[in-house]
Amino acid sequence: MAISGADTAWLLVSAAMVMLMTPALALFYGGMVRKKNLLSTMMMSFAIIGLVGLLWVLYGYSLSFGTDHGGIIGGFDFLGLKGVGQEPSFIYATTVPHLAYMIYQGMFAVITVALITGAVVERMKFSALLVFAVAWFTLVYIPVAHWVWGSGGWLIKLGVLDFAGGTVVHITAGVSALALAGLLGPRKGFSQKEPMEPNNIPLVAVGAGILWFGWFGFNAGSALTSGGLASSAFVATNTAAAAAAFTWMILSWIYKRPSVLGLATGAVVGLVAITPAAGFVSPIMGIFIGAGAAAASYYMMLFRAKRMNVDESLDVWACHGIGGTFGALITGVFATVSVNSAGFDGLLYGNPMQLLIQLVGVTVVWVFAYGMTWIIGIAIRKIIGLRVSQVEETIGLDLSQHGERAYGGMLR
Repeated sequence: MAISGADTAWLLVSAAMVMLMTPALALFYGGMVRKKNLLSTMMMSFAIIGLVGLLWVLYGYSLSFGTDHGGIIGGFDFLGLKGVGQEPSFIYATTVPHLAYMIYQGMFAVITVALITGAVVERMKFSALLVFAVAWFTLVYIPVAHWVWGSGGWLIKLGVLDFAGGTVVHITAGVSALALAGLLGPRKGFSQKEPMEPNNIPLVAVGAGILWFGWFGFNAGSALTSGGLASSAFVATNTAAAAAAFTWMILSWIYKRPSVLGLATGAVVGLVAITPAAGFVSPIMGIFIGAGAAAASYYMMLFRAKRMNVDESLDVWACHGIGGTFGALITGVFATVSVNSAGFDGLLYGNPMQLLIQLVGVTVVWVFAYGMTWIIGIAIRKIIGLRVSQVEETIGLDLSQHGERAYGGMLR
C-alpha cells in the first residue's frame, strides 16, 4: 500500500488541530469558573493531555484498535506501539503511516476525558480526578471506541454511523459528566443560589474560537484523506456551528439578552451535533442539525437548572450529552451514500432502519457510560474521596490544591 503525502500531511495537521482543542477547552472552561478556581480548572485539562497521552501509546491504542475479541475489546497487538510504524496499517487509514493514524486517534481520547472535567470543577480533588481519568479512560472510552470504530466492534458491525465521535466522544463524556456530578454533589452555596459568575468571558470566547478552528481537524480530518469527503465534512461542520451559534443567540435574546457566553456555547453545541454526521450528510443539512441541536441543548439546560437539582457546573451534559445524542440520531435521518459510499442512507433517503440502529447505539452508550462512571465514582469516593474539604472549597482550588493564584502567582 502506497503512502499519500497529501493524506499524511492533512492527517498530521488535523491531529495537531485536535490536540490544540484541549488547551482551548482549558481556556473555555477556565473563563467560566470563579476567579479562585481558574487555574485548577485549566490544570485538569493540561494534566489529562499528559496522562492520557501516555496511556494511549502504552495500551489505549492497542485495546481500542487491536485485533477484535468478541466485538467488545481490541487485543494486545499494539502494546507500547509494537508493530505501529511508518508503514500504513492494513486495516485503518491505508494511505498514511500507521503512526499518523494512531496519534490522530490519541488526540480524540485526550479531549474526551478532558470534557468531563467541566462538570466537576471547583470541588473535585485533583488526586481523585487523576485516578478517575485512568479508570474512565480504560473502562469506558476504550471499549466504546472499539465498539464504534475498531475493526470487528459490535456497534460498527450493527451499522451504527459515527463519523468523528458524536457517540464515542460526546455522549460518553456528557453522560458520564452527569453521573459524576451527581456523585460529587453541588458546590458549596449552590443550593442557596450564591453568585457563581464567570471570571473571564473574553477567555471563554477565545477558547471557543480555537475550539471552532480545531474542530475542522476533528471532523474533516476524520475523512482520513485530503480529498472531497474532507471538504464536505469541513463545510458541514462550519455550517452547523454557524447555525447553532445564531440560533442560541436568538433564543437567549428572547428570554433575556444576546450574550457572548451564549453565542460561544451555541457554537460549541453545533460543533458537537455535527460531529457524528459530518461525513455522512450534505453540508446544507448542517443548518438543520446546528439549529435543532442548539434548541434541544438550550431547553435541556433550562430544564436541568430548574428541575433536576444537579450542579453539573459547566453544562457538559446539556451541551455534549444532549448535543451528541441529537447529532447521532439525526445522522440516521440525513445520512446519504451520495456523500459517503462507506455509510448508509438514512430515513430521509428511504432507510428508516438506520434511525433505529442509531437509537440502539445511543441507548447502549448512554447506559454503559452512566453505569460505569457511577461504579468508578463510588469506588474512588470510598477509597480516597472525591471532593475537597469545605475549607479548601471556600479558599478555592487554585490555592488549596495547587498553591497558585491566577492573578497573583505562586503562594510563597
